[in-house]
Amino acid sequence: MSSGPAISVRNVSKRYRLYHERNQTLKGTLLQRKRVEFEEFWALRDVSLEVPKGGTFGLIGENGSGKSTLLKCMARILNPNEGAITVNGKMSALLELGAGFHPELSGRENVFLNGSILGLSKRQIEERFDEIVDFAGLQHFIDTPVKNYSSGMYVRLGFSVAINVDPEVLLVDEVLAVGDEQFQRKCAEKFAELKESGKTIVIVSHALGSVRTLCDEVALLEHGRLRVIGPPGQVIDTYLGDVHTDRAPDGELGTRWGSGEARIEHIELLDAAGSATTEVQTGEPVTFRFHWEARQPIQKPVFGLALYTLEGVQVTGPNTRQADMVPDTISGSGTVDLRVDRLLLLPGTYDLTASLLDFTCSHAYDNRHRAFRFDVRRGEPQEEQGIVSLGGTWAHDRNGGPGQ
Repeated sequence: MSSGPAISVRNVSKRYRLYHERNQTLKGTLLQRKRVEFEEFWALRDVSLEVPKGGTFGLIGENGSGKSTLLKCMARILNPNEGAITVNGKMSALLELGAGFHPELSGRENVFLNGSILGLSKRQIEERFDEIVDFAGLQHFIDTPVKNYSSGMYVRLGFSVAINVDPEVLLVDEVLAVGDEQFQRKCAEKFAELKESGKTIVIVSHALGSVRTLCDEVALLEHGRLRVIGPPGQVIDTYLGDVHTDRAPDGELGTRWGSGEARIEHIELLDAAGSATTEVQTGEPVTFRFHWEARQPIQKPVFGLALYTLEGVQVTGPNTRQADMVPDTISGSGTVDLRVDRLLLLPGTYDLTASLLDFTCSHAYDNRHRAFRFDVRRGEPQEEQGIVSLGGTWAHDRNGGPGQ
């Protein structure tokens, strides 16, 4: 590889034409005798950035911000209308996995077909064939036509071929969570291996937790323009701040079910001052408050709370039965609080599920699944990796401290 950054993006702009109408036939074009009207849409506008060698670089932003367009320009699938992109080193792109597969061909035949499309010679594919099949976990199905594969099998084989090209620069678009849990662990280990070996990785993803953990540097795109570039925590916090501002004031969403004799009418997150909010900091005292209404007396009700990451990982799930705080009866209306002296969730966005159950926890009077969303900003402790802090304190032995 030559000296300089792995990827250099200089004043790149990409334009599309949005047609208001389109003649489907030549006859229609001749009869109409006028030019089809369209307007110009700039998916990217004057974007400049550099991706250092050996680093993992993230691209984040809302849908339509230009992330995938920029990645496709880097992959030379699209040509920018203005500016230039230079890539130093052999490149592989994990964009649309299995896009080169032929449904009538077997998995074996498609490995050779897709591998050649990605630039591997027949000998290289033969040398890596067993590793590709083993990584995909398709030993028993490799000679079956891929038209008979499930969507998970199809994607796993496409990922396995692309990842074994051994690129110097790897471009990844929203494929951090392909396949089942076991395959996702293998993918995470492979990314860690590539990163440790000094490969350059560019990731486009809405999975901010993964971006925060994997990336060394992150760029935030907004309406096709580069808004900010910097450390993952700082840039993601900026993005979450924008999302928080645009969100509906009550923050409520999600799905709901239950028999309805009693209901959770409203969910609140209260800060240290007792004010309702949808944004708190790590380490702050908070209160989760459920406003309930019972249309008839309910014997021994159990209130439960569950917190999830945006990726669907459950963080915790306490309830009043576990805490031995079950009232004998409720009727009318009231509130129930879960007070947390020190919130140890790390920066990110979380969804809350609220439930009102019978004493056996097998019958739901009301279940509001992922019904309230809130943001956690950087606080104390100032940690970023993972979901929760242990809340611990570091200490050095006097004889083993720094510089000893």
